[in-house]
Amino acid sequence: MILNSTGPVKLLGMIAGVVILNIAVLSPGLLGVSIGGVSALETATGITLLFVSLLIVIYGSYSLLFKPSAVRAVIPLATREDYITELNRYRNVKVLREDVTVALDQLERIEKKKNTLLSVLSGRFDRTELTYRKFNTVIQEVEKLLYLNIRSILGKLSVFDAAEYSQFTGRMNSGRFSSSLVQQKNELYNEYFAHVKGCLGANEEILLKLDQLLLELSQLGSTDVETALEMPCMQELNALIGQTKLYQQ
Repeated sequence: MILNSTGPVKLLGMIAGVVILNIAVLSPGLLGVSIGGVSALETATGITLLFVSLLIVIYGSYSLLFKPSAVRAVIPLATREDYITELNRYRNVKVLREDVTVALDQLERIEKKKNTLLSVLSGRFDRTELTYRKFNTVIQEVEKLLYLNIRSILGKLSVFDAAEYSQFTGRMNSGRFSSSLVQQKNELYNEYFAHVKGCLGANEEILLKLDQLLLELSQLGSTDVETALEMPCMQELNALIGQTKLYQQ
């Protein structure tokens, strides 16, 4: 279960409000309400106030700390840190922990590989040269593809109810549900997991191609533009970028 991050602060504020209300109502000389007062009505009113206050605190604690929000504010994913922050929200969910860890690792590796490639390019080509600009464009576009896959993963995770999944897996062998229902539920959950693993697999292919590109660059014996741009891995990356843009249209 994912705790609401702002819940504790709101809960403290609510408790403070309840305490102030009780002090104002039950203090002698203010509203004339007291427990054990001169009349049964005063006593009943005071006890009722305390009982209602207790219910408010109990329900508020559940709502603010544990109950998932019906609508969660969408955090814009503009920077690498935004993606890392969003992924970390699911890192303590047992069934998602391994995949989330892999996704975070991919963000770390794409950053390192990009910087290494740009460093190698700077050593071989001038930044103003066409060859450098072509390589740089391809690297940036491939990085966008990896982040696009991470965004897709986050989209699935945002609608995946880990608590419900845990409850279901704990009860599916109890005989309470028909085999047909169990099968359908399993197929639904498997779709979630398959999508996440598919995106992670696509990212691993991207990272592998960047490794291959780095190897080909290190073996390049000429700074000729045509020779560099026709390297096999460069062609594969261009094709991957083209296919993705066509799919998005």
